[in-house]
Amino acid sequence: MKKLIALFAVTTMASTAAVAGVALSGAASVTYDDNGTAASATTYDADLTIVGTGGSSTLTAKYDMDGTALNTTAVDLATTIGPVTVKADMHDEVSAATSSTVSGGQIAETTDTSVSVTLDVPVGDATIGLTDSGALTFSGTFSGVTVTHTGGGTDKTVGSASIAGMDITVTNDSGATSWSLATTISGVDITLDDDQGMSAAFGLAGNTMTVTRVAKVDSAANTQTKYSTTAVDAYTTVAVARDLTSGATLTATYSDKDDSLTLKAAVTF
Repeated sequence: MKKLIALFAVTTMASTAAVAGVALSGAASVTYDDNGTAASATTYDADLTIVGTGGSSTLTAKYDMDGTALNTTAVDLATTIGPVTVKADMHDEVSAATSSTVSGGQIAETTDTSVSVTLDVPVGDATIGLTDSGALTFSGTFSGVTVTHTGGGTDKTVGSASIAGMDITVTNDSGATSWSLATTISGVDITLDDDQGMSAAFGLAGNTMTVTRVAKVDSAANTQTKYSTTAVDAYTTVAVARDLTSGATLTATYSDKDDSLTLKAAVTF
């Protein structure tokens, strides 16, 4: 009997150790949209994320559970060997759009699996990295300003800083510059983008109200790689969210784009 108890204890310890390296998380929601003057619709979404960790290696797998089968949406493996980081994208998702959409879409299907090897070398307050594709990265924080630059086929620079209570981010991607501002004034969280998009979120009688102005989208013709983009006028949404005692969050959103009201119940774990 003592041997049996000891064997059970060892087995339990082994099982606990195996589970300790695995973390589960997910989210689920059901949404009702009256769609303004169009027919109403109800949609469902359920996702699961599994993260397995062993030493300095991590495997992250994501699944979509709201269909008739468990569909894989992402599988990523990352490990470090000294200053070298190896990352593997092991899932080849469907990246091509089926038709033209409001925001355009990728026309041709591409292979999305990849392996990258990055060497990070600290130099003073900065870090220099080199990937297997030849892209050179430089990042560091100087006098409170964080700068990241990527070169070698991809010319992109991102600078961010907190100045006088405002979080400022400026991005230059191959000559195209964009920026965003975020700050809090009298308990109201405000964000502003270069495309004139703006949002304001604040507490209201136990609820969180978010007012968002969505910038207009200009039309664009088909290119060799992307479908055309449909023009959309600027519109405003007002969302009121409340955490329920059941652990779920209920959100009601009104949009003047189509004069619609959307109700969404969601839970995360």
